[in-house]
Amino acid sequence: MKYIALLRAINVGGRVVRMDALRRHFEDLGLQGVETFIASGNVVFDSRSSNADALARRIERALNEALGYDVATFLRTDAELAAVASHKPFRATDLERAYALNVGFLAQPADAALERVVKTLRTDIDDFHVHGREIYWLCRTRQSDSRFTNVRFEKVSGRQATFRGINTVRKMAARYAGWKVPH
Repeated sequence: MKYIALLRAINVGGRVVRMDALRRHFEDLGLQGVETFIASGNVVFDSRSSNADALARRIERALNEALGYDVATFLRTDAELAAVASHKPFRATDLERAYALNVGFLAQPADAALERVVKTLRTDIDDFHVHGREIYWLCRTRQSDSRFTNVRFEKVSGRQATFRGINTVRKMAARYAGWKVPH
């Protein structure tokens, strides 16, 4: 099974991890076909395991031991990543006017309580859409104008997440899942 690991806390905040070292950490776990995609904590690999939760915990433990700090790991299969890339969380006109669209990856599906928390984060600049294990963040202006951050999200929600730009998500889906841009 092909998985994409979306790692939090890789090459941010002064913590630098070389991609060849990151690949070796995954290979040391017996994972096959390991590749990294850009230097921001995206690792693609094959595994015989169909238990994504157990596999994510195993990766987290190994990275903590190797790097000396917690690295939250969010796994998606190639098909799941293609579905994330295909999802249309906002109207086309809103997307055309927006500065950025980002996707937040969660370990577990959002529940009603988390959806209520996400609604409180909406502003004139930021809008959000919750869908399964993802939160789509539409930023109408430069992200530096927004008060929304991953840290703020985690503080108010009590849940960990990692965010990626939609272009990165779509490029990974195209490369590893055969996803094609819809017409």
